Amino acid sequence: MDEKTIREALLKGERVTLEYKRAKAEVPKSVWATYSAFANTIGGLILLGVDEDLQEKDVSKRFQIIGVDEPSKIITDFWNTLNSDKVNENILLDSDVEVVNMDGRQIVCIHVPQADWMAKPIYLNGNVYKGTYRRNNEGDYHCTEAQVKAMIRDSNADGNDSILIEYYGMDDIDPDSLRQYRTEFRLENNTHVWNRVDDKTFLRNLGGYTEDRQTGKEGLTLAGLMMFGKGLAIRDRFANFRMDYLDMSHLVGDERYHDRLTYDGLWENNLYQFFRIVSPKVQFDLPRPFKLEKGGKRNDDTPQHEAVREAFTNSIIHCDIMADAGILRIEKHDDRLCFRNPGLLKLPVETIYRGGPKIQNMLRMIGFGENVGSGFPKIIAAWKETNWGDPQLLNKLDVDEVELVLPVPSTKATSDTAPANAPVNAPANAPVKLNKTQSAIVKAMRNDNHITYEDLGTIVEVDRSTIRRNIAVLKEKGVIRRVGEDKNGYWEVLLDTKIVD
Repeated sequence: MDEKTIREALLKGERVTLEYKRAKAEVPKSVWATYSAFANTIGGLILLGVDEDLQEKDVSKRFQIIGVDEPSKIITDFWNTLNSDKVNENILLDSDVEVVNMDGRQIVCIHVPQADWMAKPIYLNGNVYKGTYRRNNEGDYHCTEAQVKAMIRDSNADGNDSILIEYYGMDDIDPDSLRQYRTEFRLENNTHVWNRVDDKTFLRNLGGYTEDRQTGKEGLTLAGLMMFGKGLAIRDRFANFRMDYLDMSHLVGDERYHDRLTYDGLWENNLYQFFRIVSPKVQFDLPRPFKLEKGGKRNDDTPQHEAVREAFTNSIIHCDIMADAGILRIEKHDDRLCFRNPGLLKLPVETIYRGGPKIQNMLRMIGFGENVGSGFPKIIAAWKETNWGDPQLLNKLDVDEVELVLPVPSTKATSDTAPANAPVNAPANAPVKLNKTQSAIVKAMRNDNHITYEDLGTIVEVDRSTIRRNIAVLKEKGVIRRVGEDKNGYWEVLLDTKIVD
């Protein structure tokens, strides 16, 4: 640290990574709560020998360097206390504590790094539930019991998804989910020896079923239940955890969303089914440039599609299933995709990711999810190939949630202009092949260019989400466009069509 760096920090004021204290002759007692808070959050800097005039409006004059009387004594007392039973662990190096001369006075600078995820929580006075702190913009605060338990769970090097869930066995597995997964597994690993074993052995090999050798108890692991369990069994055991998908793109008028997948009894509410159903929905509107592989087979997959699947996979892997109240929530907007999961990042953003080993392995074995540490860089690399904007990874400490936001080409922006993916060399009014549903939609729009989604559903006799999907296809093919605002605009048919049975 030097004087310039400290003055720049003071001009920004006390915040989540900066704490200053008077400390003329001794180490203030409040230093230890700040030590715990910085270590359990994202680290920070403690300055001893700085005072603040809260009445001063001029930021440059608000902070006064008063210095400390005996810096060597304060530093010795600090190290003695830090290495006592005041705190459960000393995570500092000698270089993290230093003296800096400012305005002819000496201040003590203490740099507290973020604690390693296996060392958390850092707590005081031998009491993990009453002595654990975290940092927010307003200072240090006591962690709740739920927050402490979450840190303890995260400190498990083997993850938490391998733990035995007592009283849950093969009867709680949804047979269709496991059958579908095994089919995918077989296609991805057609010579694997696990393809020849029964379901229970397969789950045991995969990490979804276990036995406690000390007690003789056996049953599903957390990973096995959450990935392949029956929805009712999952809700009985983890009543506070939910999975939710919202499509808030292509909205018309005062619509809040037009497609949602949540607990409605129409699907088995496990992670595998959620991923299987929602993944195609999230990727549907992403641009698919025309590309032929050897042999003339079209390849519609792109690095961006792979990155979206990776983002979805990471959200599942990093879920804190045992949080008091948590939602795995995927949102699709006109200009972005949002992936939210309960829990916080174990590592600083710059060294992301590390995931739950068993669930991660289950997804990796059917082709989803990179090895530890490579998933997020893959997402970053895919988005760098576009001009869509930078991904944002947010560690939301106030709500104990991680959110990944991926900007995408705005479907809203092209709704009142000619579609970007219209046929390049097609003459005006060139025939375009459509299925019967799409043709019926076009016919209804010709008859009434102000027709609503609800009326289209009634006329075509399909549900609302089907109407949405097919309208998106029609826009992509350059057959129709939306003119004007969603509420007061109208549909324009641009090309002739013919039906393909």
